Amino acid sequence: MTTRQNRKPELLAPAGNLEKLKFAIHYGADAVYIGGKQFGLRAKAGNFSFEDMREGVEFANRYGAKVYVAANIIAHNENLNGAQEYFKSLYDIGIAAVIIADPALITACREGAPDLEIHISTQASIANWRTVQFWKNEGIPRVVLAREVSLEEIKEMKEKVDIEIEAFIHGAMCISYSGRCVLSNHMTSRDANRGGCAQSCRWNYDLFEDGTDGSINISEKADEAYTMSSQDLSMVEHLPDILELGVDSLKIEGRMKSIHYVATVVNVYRKIIDTYFDDPENYKLDQAWVDEIWKAAQRSLTTAFYYDEPTEKDQLFGKPDRIPKYDFAGLVLDYDEGTQIATIQQRNSFKVGDEIEFFGPNFYHFKQTIDEIWDEQGIQVDIARHPMMITKVKVKQPVRYYDMMRKRK
Repeated sequence: MTTRQNRKPELLAPAGNLEKLKFAIHYGADAVYIGGKQFGLRAKAGNFSFEDMREGVEFANRYGAKVYVAANIIAHNENLNGAQEYFKSLYDIGIAAVIIADPALITACREGAPDLEIHISTQASIANWRTVQFWKNEGIPRVVLAREVSLEEIKEMKEKVDIEIEAFIHGAMCISYSGRCVLSNHMTSRDANRGGCAQSCRWNYDLFEDGTDGSINISEKADEAYTMSSQDLSMVEHLPDILELGVDSLKIEGRMKSIHYVATVVNVYRKIIDTYFDDPENYKLDQAWVDEIWKAAQRSLTTAFYYDEPTEKDQLFGKPDRIPKYDFAGLVLDYDEGTQIATIQQRNSFKVGDEIEFFGPNFYHFKQTIDEIWDEQGIQVDIARHPMMITKVKVKQPVRYYDMMRKRK
């Protein structure tokens, strides 16, 4: 029988750059994970300089949040240069923990920054309780589980090993074993295990009948080309099943995702966690939370390995779901209560007559039509078309700094 934990788990959000870090925390993340300029697996993310890390840590501290740094590459000899100094710099900045997969980098961290907390990355493919026990014996306080584990396997891990467990609840799934893939390297000479994944599994391929000379292309009869790509993970409809296992940290994937995505997904899971712990016995899923997740979804959604082995229904093949697409149209900078005028920084074009939706932390939402727009000089305009232009819009309800405005494409 499962035992419900007495405290809320950490909600851990991705932060591809400093702006995303601030949005994630503002919308309810307890911690964020970022990448530095070295040793991380997202080479094309807006990775952090030491100066940006310092600013991010200072911002997080004001909200009681933590910052973790992913240093989760599978290192080759040439990748180890400067590792000890790098980890010492992270510790001096105030990074709360580093996420590592390679034992050589664990050693380097312990030698360069012995007091810096280490979490074992999902890249280590931890999928059984004995491996969890191994890392506990090594003095590791937290492990990030492979995406391929079931809820029953997590239950056994928590029962048998006293260690913090971090598990993914939302985001992209890798077709290979928790990211251990050589397809990108083979096809593009970009090493997925050192941060250069070309996402080869998400390309479109022709599919030929087995045992023929390649002349029978069966993918021509399909609604779309064949991919090796999974649907995205989402536990938004099933989160209590994880909460009752006592998982310590609930992780959202997506350091490459947009600000709109990060804010929306964090906002939903924050609301679900808080609602559940307010009254666990009477918790009920609100359809509005599910609808909100779909405003940020980029692919179809699945529960992946948590309940059963995935089937072809969990793959991206055939006619795709019709997912509504939304643009992050503007960021609220200020609001005048007397005039009900909001100052908005444009992020995507919007115009008079558009139906837009404002949303903010604590799952605050309302919709309205834009009746009038003024530019920064107070001149009335019909459209806000210039990137980052400052506009003023009359709003139907109060808004606050860092609230966002979206519109359906």
